[in-house]
Amino acid sequence: MEKKEWYLEYQIHENRPGLLGEIASLLGMLRINIVTINGVEHRRRGMLLRSESDEAIQRLKFILETMDIITLRKIREPKLRDRLAVRHGRYIERDEDEKKTFRFVRDELGLLVDFMAELFKKDGHRLIGIRGMPRVGKTESVVAASVCASKRWSFLSSTLLRQTIRSQLADDEFSENHIYIIDGIVSTMRASEKHRMLVSDIMRLPATKVVEHPDIFIRETEYSLNDFDYIIELRSDESEEITYEAVDSGFSSFDIS
Repeated sequence: MEKKEWYLEYQIHENRPGLLGEIASLLGMLRINIVTINGVEHRRRGMLLRSESDEAIQRLKFILETMDIITLRKIREPKLRDRLAVRHGRYIERDEDEKKTFRFVRDELGLLVDFMAELFKKDGHRLIGIRGMPRVGKTESVVAASVCASKRWSFLSSTLLRQTIRSQLADDEFSENHIYIIDGIVSTMRASEKHRMLVSDIMRLPATKVVEHPDIFIRETEYSLNDFDYIIELRSDESEEITYEAVDSGFSSFDIS
């Protein structure tokens, strides 16, 4: 039987010496291998496990539930957030009401890049929106994630170095292996009809598209929030408010993304 990966997370109530050794010994007796281990939140420990026996995992679950110095929180096939939590030592913040929305602050750019890179590695159509005020690191993070995912990227519109508005792409830029980056303000409020036709063509490609300022993009086009697979919010700090007041007053604060 092929070995399968599992994610285990437990809360520690009494962090006494030897606790991790006891759990590791239990895993060894059940022939369950530890792939990665890390603290994932305050007094919580997460592990990626590998086992060829689902029955062994069920036995592990039963035994851990009888231990009074820990509380078993999760034992399941690992999701992307689980893998990143073990890798980086914390969970990505997710909106409780809008499950497709994930929040980051500038100090977490490494985690954000890793998260987006994992999304970019997947094949097929994927529409990702990224919210944030100017100069917070949106475009740089998208480019870095493309590099990590070994994907080429093309700017359809951008203000990273100077204003970019493309009306056509080279033949080798039409590829399902590309990451297409669109500035939602520039493409909808500053661009020509020819550029908008290009954006429309790219949106139909089975490839990943990243739209900066998705709220403006939605407001000015036929697309809705439901069309987006993920919404990422990036702030300088947790208290920063993302607003678009400058957009309607002449873009004075949005000249550089």
